[in-house]
Amino acid sequence: MMKSLSIRIDENLLHKLHVVSAYEGRSANSQILILIRDAVEAYERRHGRIELDGKKEP
Repeated sequence: MMKSLSIRIDENLLHKLHVVSAYEGRSANSQILILIRDAVEAYERRHGRIELDGKKEP
């Protein structure tokens, strides 16, 4: 299931995100999802898989 998330972002950073997204041929939303996915994967490589069923806490 897809959920919605609202964020506050500096206007200049938002414009830069749009430049990066356009360069990659993606929407800003898709670019953000990729960045979040990459961050979670990097976290899991360093700290182990995040277990959601057991609600494993950091």
